[in-house]
Amino acid sequence: MTRDQQPARRGGGRGAAHAHRPPADVFRRRRRVVAAGAGVLVVAVAVLTAFVWPGFALPAPEPAPTVTVTAPPPTPTISPAERTGEQTALTTALPDTVLQFAWTSIANLAQWQDDHQAIESWSVTYADAGGADATRIVLEVGQWADAAAATAFADAQVKAAGEPTKAGDVVVDGETVGTYALIPDGDAAVLWWRNGTVVFRAQGPADQVEAFYQDFPL
Repeated sequence: MTRDQQPARRGGGRGAAHAHRPPADVFRRRRRVVAAGAGVLVVAVAVLTAFVWPGFALPAPEPAPTVTVTAPPPTPTISPAERTGEQTALTTALPDTVLQFAWTSIANLAQWQDDHQAIESWSVTYADAGGADATRIVLEVGQWADAAAATAFADAQVKAAGEPTKAGDVVVDGETVGTYALIPDGDAAVLWWRNGTVVFRAQGPADQVEAFYQDFPL
């Protein structure tokens, strides 16, 4: 066998294969390219989901504000009656109208003066219409010489009237000036309250008397 016919050395074959294998830095660059490509794909999917998918990634809508609609207070359908005769400071302070009720008449309340030593006392009728079908609230009001006498009268009347369903303080400009008590009376109700030396008693429909008291300016 001649030199030219001798088989090639195996070592030379391994060296040839090793010569065609990519260097390690090429693998590292490829991994970086693949990782970067995967990151771009993730971002693209997130953006697509956020802006294409209905409602995804959008902020939750703010809750609609609660709107409270308050009806205007009722007003009278009739004009208050003309006040005749001499007026006192107490009668002058009484309002012509309260909600839908208008002043229709006034009369002297002698019983509170004769039996309970009121300086003056009156019975005033308020109505929401004319005629027999009108709803009426009768207001009795009296004034005493001092708050102690007014308190004693009011407390005795409330005690005699029965168990109140509501009771509390009468507060004017942040100061407690008396007490009130709502007492049922069949289909009607009676509401007593005191403001200093003045005592009030309002009687009328149960669903109207409390509103009348709450809107009354004294």
